[in-house]
Amino acid sequence: MTDALELDALWENFHRAVNMTSQELAAWLRVSDAGENTEPLPDQAGTDTGQHVLAILQKRRTDLTDDDIQVMYDVVDTVTAEADVENEPEPEQTRRRHQLMTIGHDPLKP
Repeated sequence: MTDALELDALWENFHRAVNMTSQELAAWLRVSDAGENTEPLPDQAGTDTGQHVLAILQKRRTDLTDDDIQVMYDVVDTVTAEADVENEPEPEQTRRRHQLMTIGHDPLKP
């Protein structure tokens, strides 16, 4: 497990990186996973990581597991790395935005 100071910093960095609310993320996961003829159950929509991020958003800091902490590190690293990408063509920007939204980060959101 991570020490208290490191966990505090991770908690803040994660919530800064994940700028969508749990409701927004849940809705996006349902929309992004819906097909023309089918739609998954709400608690099964989206990627495993997206579902894990959603679960973390609904937890208290004291209830985090080691798996939660690893996902939080991965999300912070992914959002930080993707934030440095600029000047992409429009289709690539849209694809990248949608990928980031599956882990709770909307680059167009202030």
